[in-house]
Amino acid sequence: MHRTTILRSAAIGCAALFAIMAAADATVRESGTTFAKDALAPYVGSGELPGAICVLYKDGVQETTCIGYANVAAKRPITMDDIFMQCSQTKGFCGVTVAILVEEGKIGLDDPVSKYLPEFKDLWVLAEEKDGVRILRKAKNTLTIRMVMNHTGGFPFEISAKRRDIPGGGWSGGTDIRQTAAVAAASPLLFEPGTKASYSNTGIDIGAAVVETVTGRKWEDFLKERVLDPLGMTSSTFRPTDEQLKTQIEMYECVAGAPAKHRRQSGWMQRPYNDSHVRISAGAGLWTTARDQLKFYKMLLNLGVGDNGVRILKEETVKNLLATSTRKPGIGWKGYSLGLHTEDADTEDAWFGHGGAWGTQCSINYHKKQLKLWVVQLTGSPRPWTDAKNDAEKKFFNQKIDNSGIDAYTGRTQ
Repeated sequence: MHRTTILRSAAIGCAALFAIMAAADATVRESGTTFAKDALAPYVGSGELPGAICVLYKDGVQETTCIGYANVAAKRPITMDDIFMQCSQTKGFCGVTVAILVEEGKIGLDDPVSKYLPEFKDLWVLAEEKDGVRILRKAKNTLTIRMVMNHTGGFPFEISAKRRDIPGGGWSGGTDIRQTAAVAAASPLLFEPGTKASYSNTGIDIGAAVVETVTGRKWEDFLKERVLDPLGMTSSTFRPTDEQLKTQIEMYECVAGAPAKHRRQSGWMQRPYNDSHVRISAGAGLWTTARDQLKFYKMLLNLGVGDNGVRILKEETVKNLLATSTRKPGIGWKGYSLGLHTEDADTEDAWFGHGGAWGTQCSINYHKKQLKLWVVQLTGSPRPWTDAKNDAEKKFFNQKIDNSGIDAYTGRTQ
């Protein structure tokens, strides 16, 4: 065999071996603690909490709790591989696709949206409404990609075609991403762009429409190619199969002092979940499992690198675009970046992540290598277990972690 061929084969073999070793190094060790299980057990026992998944992670050591049921009536235990609606947690996935294009120099956060979607060149703001008469004025500020992604664009929560009280409406019906953007451009804004904050799925869909224009791909295809597949998120989809839906975590409503009440569906995500009426929304609508969702958030925790060793984003991109607020100081509620809630990224206690309408939540602190994931499919109140859950989290994170022999992988791949 030619010497060059031998060297090339050896290099390929070493690369493959390194990938295998990296994946092995990423394996976490279970803590052996039961803080969350002990805290939640009384509420699962009373039926107030049908079932929950709680994952607490710190520097290579993890407490994984699956307690109660995914389906109470069928007595089907909840597991890490049960599929569920993550709702607004979908926004963070859109944020990552936008960050990828910023990183590649294909778009800028302060680019006008109209540079990519011409229908946004002339926008109108609702100045006054009296006796059913609307008075509009032309927008003075230029709408930017930054604004649509951090909820300061002036758009409503959803366009009228996605109202949840109409058949086929909601996040999974009505219109696709490009149509949503076109309707939004033709509708009056709630306020001057960049001056206030108003939570808006519509704005996130506009950001996804920009991704479609720049890449020439459907947003969901780009997401799958650049994020889901590389991270091994094989159970995450906008159209779950019938087989996947057999493992669905059922939805419930809180009832004070009594077992939670089963809810057949949400008005925002109407059955059937996978037929021809389903349209894609970047603001909400991605189904996933707790095991898959961990892969996404651990990529953020590892500053752009998945636990499988695949780099999705550069370290500085995660720190400066996703973990840091992109809003002007003083506008709206607590910080927000690209589809993700943020705190002050320069402090040791800074967390960032997102929640969903049916009670899901995941946040990470890359400074301390900490993660907390919470999965339920539950709406309403009261939620009497909240204080106990928070106390369990504190106990886990405050304990002394023995991670000898563990390489938590964070920062290993550049």
